[in-house]
Amino acid sequence: MSDPLAIEVKGLRVEYGGRAVLRNVNLQVRAGEVMVIMGGSGSGKSTFLRHLLGLEKPAAGEIRILGDDITQMSWAQMLELRKKMGVAFQSGALLGSLTVGENILLPLREHTRLDESTMRIMMRLKLDVVNLPGCEDLMPSQLSGGMIKRASLARAIIMDPKLLFLDEPSSGLDPVVAAAIDELILKLNEAGMSMVVVTHMLESAFKIADRIAVLGDGEVLVSGTIDEVRASKDERVQALLNRREKHEELPPEEYLKRLTTRPEART
Repeated sequence: MSDPLAIEVKGLRVEYGGRAVLRNVNLQVRAGEVMVIMGGSGSGKSTFLRHLLGLEKPAAGEIRILGDDITQMSWAQMLELRKKMGVAFQSGALLGSLTVGENILLPLREHTRLDESTMRIMMRLKLDVVNLPGCEDLMPSQLSGGMIKRASLARAIIMDPKLLFLDEPSSGLDPVVAAAIDELILKLNEAGMSMVVVTHMLESAFKIADRIAVLGDGEVLVSGTIDEVRASKDERVQALLNRREKHEELPPEEYLKRLTTRPEART
C-alpha cells in the first residue's frame, strides 16, 4: 500500500495577464517526507508556493492539501486548514515591534484559547527545539540572520502542524549556520512532519530531500529521488545542477519576431 499523500497537485495552470506562468503542473508529496522544490530564477517556484498556501487561485487544476482541494475552499475553510500548516518565510517575517517570544506566540493567541502560562511554556519548548533557549525577550533587531531563521521556524511549528512549508531556509547564511538549519529540518522531519522546502542551495537540497522536483519554464522538468534527478537527461536540469547558464538559441527570423512584436502576439 502506497504512503498517504500530504499534497497532490493535478493539472495546475497559473496565468498572469493572459500569460501562462505554470502549465499542467502535477506533483505529489507523501506524508512524512521532505519534498524540495528547485529551479532557476523565473522558473515559477515562488508562484507555485503561493498557490500551495492558498494565497492565490489558479486558472485551472486541483491542489489537494491533506486530502481537501483548496481551490474550492471558502475563506473560512481555508483558515481552518491553515491551522494544520506552518510557514517559515525567506526573510523570517518577524514583527519588529514585538519580542521574539511574542512573535512566536502570535499563532497561539490568534487561533487558540489556551491560558497565557500554557502558551508561554509551549513557546519556550519551541525555542529549545530550534536552539534559541533564553531568547524570548530579545527583539528581532538583536538577532543574527541565522537566529531570525530559527525564530521564524519556531513560530511556524508552534501549533505542531502536519505540514510545514519552508521558503529558502538556509539562503544568505554562512555554511556552518546553513548546515545547522539543515540538521534542524531533518530533526523536525524525524518527528513525522511533512515538508515542502523551496531552495536554490544544492548542498542543502541533497542533504535534506527525500525527493526533489525541479521546475523550469513553468513545468515540472523532473520529480524523483536525488539519484533520479541527477540522472535526468533534461539539459535544463543538468544546467541547474552544474550551475550553467542556459542560453536560448533562436533562428534569425524568430529572433527578429521577438524584437518587433509584443509578447502576447508571438504565440
